[in-house]
Amino acid sequence: MVIDYQGHLLAGVDEVGRGPLVGAVVAAAVILDPLRPIAGLTDSKKLAPQRRVELDAEIRDKALAFAVAEASHAEVDALNIYHATHLAMRRAIDALTLQPEYLLVDGNRLPGHPLPGQAVVKGDARHPAIAAASILAKVARDAQMVALDGLYPEYGFSRHKGYATPEHLAALERLGPLPEHRRSFAPIKGQLELL
Repeated sequence: MVIDYQGHLLAGVDEVGRGPLVGAVVAAAVILDPLRPIAGLTDSKKLAPQRRVELDAEIRDKALAFAVAEASHAEVDALNIYHATHLAMRRAIDALTLQPEYLLVDGNRLPGHPLPGQAVVKGDARHPAIAAASILAKVARDAQMVALDGLYPEYGFSRHKGYATPEHLAALERLGPLPEHRRSFAPIKGQLELL
């Protein structure tokens, strides 16, 4: 992978939570320290949950800067998931305590931030800074789903993390949508039309 930037103030940016039916879309931005490498960084989906938590702690300890931000379920509904994802990414970039000079963003589009950068398809498996961002975002969003599970245990959020699994869809049919559900997503929209 060729990167049009040679310095060390490069921020990897990724998001988690585009597909779920509930909750925020969460993004992270990470500027890794070249003098403190972290072994084992890869796409967060390829890591066991406990390993993600361990790497999350190591990233927070060793990175030059990191930030986690989100766009709420209401913003997802108001803007659509594509624009909400980019909003969360811009918020994470802007929350960094160190200004990056260049962005490497997972996906095929930049999020509309004024900083220069490039989009990298499957970037979370191809560059450590994007992988680090994917891990922070995944751990943060999973924690939100565990917290939501504590409020509404009958929906099973700690197991399916808000995705449209048979268990989640059955709970929706049985119990109806919660305030945290994304009203613009088809299964929720369908449920609301039945009410």
